[in-house]
Amino acid sequence: MNNSQLSFSRRYLNMKKNALHYNWEKAKRMKVCYLFLAPYAILFFTFFILPICTSIFYGFTYYNILEKPRFIGLQNYINLILQDEVFLTSVKNTFVIAVVTGPIGYILSFMFAWFINELPKWLRAVAVVIFYAPSISGNAYSIFSIIFRGDAYGYLNSLLLNFGLIDAPILWLTNPQYIMGVLIFVILWMSMGTGFLSFVAGFQGIDKSMYEAGYVDGVRNRWQELYYITLPSMKPMLLFGAVMSITSAFNVCDVPRALAGYPSTDYAARTVVTHLFDYGFSRFEMGYASAIATLLFLVMILCKKVISAALEKVGT
Repeated sequence: MNNSQLSFSRRYLNMKKNALHYNWEKAKRMKVCYLFLAPYAILFFTFFILPICTSIFYGFTYYNILEKPRFIGLQNYINLILQDEVFLTSVKNTFVIAVVTGPIGYILSFMFAWFINELPKWLRAVAVVIFYAPSISGNAYSIFSIIFRGDAYGYLNSLLLNFGLIDAPILWLTNPQYIMGVLIFVILWMSMGTGFLSFVAGFQGIDKSMYEAGYVDGVRNRWQELYYITLPSMKPMLLFGAVMSITSAFNVCDVPRALAGYPSTDYAARTVVTHLFDYGFSRFEMGYASAIATLLFLVMILCKKVISAALEKVGT
């Protein structure tokens, strides 16, 4: 190493030391702020970071709650990918649900929020309640279980029989041919959740003068207004809505279990989270369940990165 390289290395080390010293002094000056942040930081670490790290650790072990965890390396992941056919079925079902309900639910949430934003204030409040209510309704599963009952007393079967469209009741929730379509319909109906509210709030937070400036700069119609002004101004809400859409699409569990049974016929409604629930809370194989959770977490992070990169190009 010559003298110029040594000099550059010394300067680089000195810069790092100065930066660390500056950051430390700044942290000491703002210690009261960190004290106020401490409760949230402790809760976030306890209920988010620690469970994720624990799940990753247990994914490399055999752990059945009754015995101490035994390290087995990648065996859980090998069994998942190469031997567990039900897991592969659950992956296929989950991706079908995610690909259909995720983007469609996301777009529908945005479009309905856009339309609702044009309504008068009192009517907008009523519309938000109407569209948001299904996502928090505790009786949604029981309503759809009645609608899609497999006998003549089910609302849909009764309607089709009365119109002569079918000769015998259809087993909507037990026939693998129909289960996935019914689940996708129900999930879409319940998809107007937190992401929808964030879009509604985002539209309300856009500065109206930006539209006036856009008209001066050449914006001529509502679609140009949407692409060049509205979407760039709502990037944080769009990203939040995308994260919520990804989370809800990949975390589908309650709807299949409530409507199609547990387990469903030929595992036609099996999802990754349902598979995780089976091994974690029915069989108590926590190591195997942790491996499933870790894979699901990595896929969700990857999808979030892809969507974030796509949203960065909006309006550019």
